[in-house]
Amino acid sequence: MRHLVKGRKFHRKKGQRNALFKGLINNLILKEKIETTEAKAKSIRSKIEKLITIGKKQNLAALRILLARLPKKSAEKLYYQIAPRYQDRRGGYVRIIKAGRQRRKDGAKMAVIEFV
Repeated sequence: MRHLVKGRKFHRKKGQRNALFKGLINNLILKEKIETTEAKAKSIRSKIEKLITIGKKQNLAALRILLARLPKKSAEKLYYQIAPRYQDRRGGYVRIIKAGRQRRKDGAKMAVIEFV
């Protein structure tokens, strides 16, 4: 039984899973809206919200943390463009909209994740 076990594994090892999340987060920051499966969208929501909260601090330490966790282009966009939008907001920076359709190949439920 998986009582109190958080997170999804997506049938991947830890390194592959982290690379998947990093790629999804990078694309979300650069494009500001992506379509993926519901499970993947739910998994990256908490990670992107934590990164935005770090970026809202607007100091050198926050920028360095973002640069350590993200590619340079997306870290700078998050720090200079996206985080300042949410200075007066305490959370809930992204929304997940269920696409109402399934992927043809495997029937996975699709969703759109975007910034509020």
